[in-house]
Amino acid sequence: MRDHPSPNFGPRRDGLTPSIIVLHYTAMASAEAAIDRLCDPKTDVSAHYVICRRGEVIRLVAEDKRAWHAGAGEWRGQTDINSRSIGIELDNAADHPFPEPQMATLEHLLSDLMVRWAILPEDVIGHSDMAPGRKSDPGPRFDWARLARQGLAAPGGPSRPGPDVSALRFRECARAAGFTADVDDATLLATVRLRFRAHAKGPLTVEDIAALPLD
Repeated sequence: MRDHPSPNFGPRRDGLTPSIIVLHYTAMASAEAAIDRLCDPKTDVSAHYVICRRGEVIRLVAEDKRAWHAGAGEWRGQTDINSRSIGIELDNAADHPFPEPQMATLEHLLSDLMVRWAILPEDVIGHSDMAPGRKSDPGPRFDWARLARQGLAAPGGPSRPGPDVSALRFRECARAAGFTADVDDATLLATVRLRFRAHAKGPLTVEDIAALPLD
């Protein structure tokens, strides 16, 4: 791990400590370009960590501080996600798979963070999960199932279709899974699919409801 301090941070508000981990992709040509932007005081953006494609970890902001990575959004009815979360940027231009060294490093970092801050797998989320319609990272190429198999993210549902395929039922199930942001039905469907059924198309189906992780 290498330190490259960013000036773009502040105190966590209201005494909050990290209870969520938000995964991003940088959507830039290189890790160096992303780090330069995340450390530029003119941008007002940052993250706690950047993981390069070859697996190197760059720490930009201390975990007990509030990095500026999430922006407006909501998860499990909670806002000010920046004060509640740790942000991890993955060096990826949004047009290619995430390489093995990067994923292996991410798994190691997630394991450490989840133990250190007692963060649950269901609260390891994508930027798109808490900002539906506004953000799409880490995108359809990210291997959420791989993390879920190791207890590092919520698994999808058992894919057993139920009888009710209404938009209301889907919204109820999505809300129970943490997707509480106030968005329209189409945006909610697209957001849930991006996380659990990245290649699904067309109108709502029973498989979309069955894919949600429910208690």
